[in-house]
Amino acid sequence: MSALGGWTRDLSMGVRFAFGGGREGWTRTLFTGIGVGLGVALLLITTALPSALAVRYERDDARSTTRAPSAAQPGPDTLLISAANQTYRGRDIGGAYLKAEGPDAPVPPGLTKIPGPGEMAVSPALRRLLDSPEGTLLRERLDWPVSEVIGDAGLVGPGELLFYAGNDSLHQTGPEHYRVQRITGFGAGEEPEPLDPVLMLLVVLTFVALLLPVAVFIAAAVRFGGERRDLRLAAIRLVGADTRTVRRIAAGEALGGSLVGLALGVGFFAAGRALVGSVTLRQRGVFPADLDPSLWLALLVALVVPAAAVAVTLFALRGVVVEPLGLVRRTVPRRRRIWWRLLLPLGGLGLLVPLTGGGEGEDFNQWQVSAGVALLLVGITALLPWLLERLVALMSGSGPLSWQLAVRRLQVSGGPAVRLVNGIAVAVAGAIALQMLFASVEDDYTVHTGHDPSRAALSVLLPPADWDRGEEFAARIAGAQGVAAATPLATVYADRRPDTGDKVKITVGTCEALREVAVLDSCEDGDAFVLTGTADKDSGVYGSPAKPGDTLSINPFTDTPKERQSVEWTVPVAAATVASREDPTGALRDGILATPSLAPKGVADAGSAQVFVELDESVPDAMERARTAVFKADPLSRTMTLKSTRRDSDYAAIRTGLFFGATAVLILIAASLLVSQLEQLRERKRLLSSLVAFGTKRSTLSLSVLWQTALPVGLGLALATVVGVGLGSVLMRMASRPVRIDWASVAAMTGAGAGVVALVTALSLPALLRMMRPDGLRTE
Repeated sequence: MSALGGWTRDLSMGVRFAFGGGREGWTRTLFTGIGVGLGVALLLITTALPSALAVRYERDDARSTTRAPSAAQPGPDTLLISAANQTYRGRDIGGAYLKAEGPDAPVPPGLTKIPGPGEMAVSPALRRLLDSPEGTLLRERLDWPVSEVIGDAGLVGPGELLFYAGNDSLHQTGPEHYRVQRITGFGAGEEPEPLDPVLMLLVVLTFVALLLPVAVFIAAAVRFGGERRDLRLAAIRLVGADTRTVRRIAAGEALGGSLVGLALGVGFFAAGRALVGSVTLRQRGVFPADLDPSLWLALLVALVVPAAAVAVTLFALRGVVVEPLGLVRRTVPRRRRIWWRLLLPLGGLGLLVPLTGGGEGEDFNQWQVSAGVALLLVGITALLPWLLERLVALMSGSGPLSWQLAVRRLQVSGGPAVRLVNGIAVAVAGAIALQMLFASVEDDYTVHTGHDPSRAALSVLLPPADWDRGEEFAARIAGAQGVAAATPLATVYADRRPDTGDKVKITVGTCEALREVAVLDSCEDGDAFVLTGTADKDSGVYGSPAKPGDTLSINPFTDTPKERQSVEWTVPVAAATVASREDPTGALRDGILATPSLAPKGVADAGSAQVFVELDESVPDAMERARTAVFKADPLSRTMTLKSTRRDSDYAAIRTGLFFGATAVLILIAASLLVSQLEQLRERKRLLSSLVAFGTKRSTLSLSVLWQTALPVGLGLALATVVGVGLGSVLMRMASRPVRIDWASVAAMTGAGAGVVALVTALSLPALLRMMRPDGLRTE
């Protein structure tokens, strides 16, 4: 028989044993299948992520108006649209006002018709929020009747908050109405901008760090029930099979378990896919239909998992001698060698260290980084058995009986305990490195806006308006509940006479309002000031070309240049020079300050108004009440929340993706650890029952099992901390950042790993107590 035929025969026999070996066989196969299936499900989700992200971008691009086709004049196919984005309790709500100018006006994706005046279409998530008790204040703001629910085609995710409202007052007659677009269709047709090298490094590291624990758990799952399996192999040797044959049969059993795992993994993936639409994290999520795995990646998973099961089994049997009358696991095992175990982390460092010499912003070889990180993290699984062997070899027989039982068990067979810890150690090391890198680059993607929220919580920009319009608007919202003060400032731009081509900014406001932008020793209505544009009034540098006594010309915007009628205004000769002061948005103004009695008249279309809103923090939900007051006073106003910092959107999206992935991996870790723990307890059921039958206390055995878990976990987490900090330091140097270790984050990641193990151990205690009954000695 050819070699291929022999392999096929033996593997198929092993598969038959996996499914036909009685309760013992199929129980082991089921445990293996569940462990492998959980990993396969997560791998399938990972293969589906690229397509899900691509579909999200396509949907977002399909409704974009940034570069949508436009028209200069109304027509049968034109639509007026204006942004109406909102914020509610920290959640962003996308919105737009619509007005059809003709019967063929384009309809936004996800809608069957354009909402009529006083109507709105909402996303399913927004409708749920509006119908819930939490949305009470939001209903006061968005109080239009709902005419339609936006379909999936118009949303980037199931948790998106979005509305379209019909507004018959929209108009666009001149350049002053720049906030209103006239379009003939939706869709920008833009390609996404590539990520910068540091963000790409974060993406690559996130995928590697999250997927490696999955691979480790799959490798551990195919070895479930190894001790019982080896005893069955001895019986096969008794009927004439040679060593190579029984190893191939064992590989066939693992192959059968992996095939069950593939089937269960597809089932887990299908179940998770059906539920994913109801799960949103930080307003982000995906539709079930978007999780469509790439065909070639899915085929790769289907081929690699069974092949890995066979390879891992053959590798595990290298130190086991199966004889016809039993098996020998080298009762005095040869000491594990360290040299080849060090090659993995050293090889990883050898790939990564050369990349640390590049300058900031330089591209890097993604495959080299992936391989280097993978070798470093996989090195944990090679070093941990050696470290555990050395540690338990140094331990004496002193101590409580439970401690002695645990140490002796680890001295005789520490492999199962190490396999239990390997995955969590790799996950913790990757998490520490990720956290270090994210923390080191966070400042680069966090913009310090210069805003001063202590002076104003909101900055409201009004459509082209003069001082009277801004004052009226401020008065309306100042009396709203939750608003402590509303300070209006109007701004117009003028040309100097004779025309020099320079624009002069004229800011109009009360003395109280002007003190928000200038340092004024004294001020009364009728005063005017010249701003230096700096914080020093004695610098002698004017912030604009205008000086006291100069004549300025203000040109209101109108439909055509012929209809423009300039308004001349003279800077008062008595205008004093004053230093500028940063306003609540952090801007230093220049130009001229004027009190209301001196404000230029008849320039409503040439000016704009800005209102700074200060909140009354003693009022519950003051921010939302103020937003509602602003929205009711002028729906077309633009409200900006003043924050001292703002995070880059790409960076925030990557962190959110990491949060998604870490959550999924954490669930996998917990489930896989529980399955592994239960499988190990099942294998030791007869031993535990024997000890109880001979009078050993159950509490002693329970503590012994806990010690057997705690020792490898403590050692594994210590090793993970060292490797994670080392990897994080190298990655920080690759990103051209100084090495800084946030020990609080390191402790948090390590504690999270220990917490998962503690939870799984607690969940396995009921099964442990059941297996310590004397009737566990029964056999068939």
